Amino acid sequence: MAAPGEHTHHIKIRSTQMEMPSGSTGIRDEDYDRKLKAAQDELDRIQLQREELERKKNELEELTSRKRHFLTQQVELTEKLTSSLTMIDRGLYEMRQESEDLEQCRSCFAAHLDKLQKINPESWTRDNLSEKLEKSSMALDIAADEYDQAAAHFQNGRSGTIFGRPSKRNRQGKRTGPTSEFMLNLRNGFAFNLPIVALGGLALVIYLLK
Repeated sequence: MAAPGEHTHHIKIRSTQMEMPSGSTGIRDEDYDRKLKAAQDELDRIQLQREELERKKNELEELTSRKRHFLTQQVELTEKLTSSLTMIDRGLYEMRQESEDLEQCRSCFAAHLDKLQKINPESWTRDNLSEKLEKSSMALDIAADEYDQAAAHFQNGRSGTIFGRPSKRNRQGKRTGPTSEFMLNLRNGFAFNLPIVALGGLALVIYLLK
């Protein structure tokens, strides 16, 4: 019961003011879900970015390793090719040199063969037997000497099997001269013309002695 002289005020609160709207809770949930999804998307983006960086890192390491391997092979193969080209050039030079020597040797041998085949002892008479025998023996000795010198010159080369083993001594019992001297004479044409010079000199001596 209210005291005399006091006024009693009644506050009326609407029921709507005491109750939370049902829609506000749904909005907060949606906002939370949206932020959670955004955060998850960011994490996914960062993870993809990290995986991409890792992939590029591995790819770069693989390319670097392949590059080092290529450089190693490049250096090794360059050295091999350079060495091989040097050996090939040297071999080609020696082959050309030997080919030239063989050509000149062939000409010399062909001249000797032609002279020897023209010698016919059956046609010698008693009067010219000594002269013919001396000339023919000299031609034979010169051809034999040059054959042995050529065999010695080529015995260590590719054409060594053509001539066989050179003789230790020639028909006069003399040792064959240096092979380099033989080839020098051969290149200068001396070996080719030696039989003609020798026979011409012998004929001159015989003529003067008569």
